[in-house]
Amino acid sequence: MSDHVCKSHNKTLLLYHVVLPLKYRRTVITLEIGEALKSICLEISERYEMEFIEIGYE
Repeated sequence: MSDHVCKSHNKTLLLYHVVLPLKYRRTVITLEIGEALKSICLEISERYEMEFIEIGYE
């Protein structure tokens, strides 16, 4: 499979890098919140025909 998105009228390759820094490095993202973020990202990827290369949190 190609990395490009091929539609009937165009061919694209988009890469995004999203970083969410937390103030004072506090533990805000718990295991429950992290798993919820992963499931939301997977739902977005199915809905908009996108692919997440990596989903992670600390």
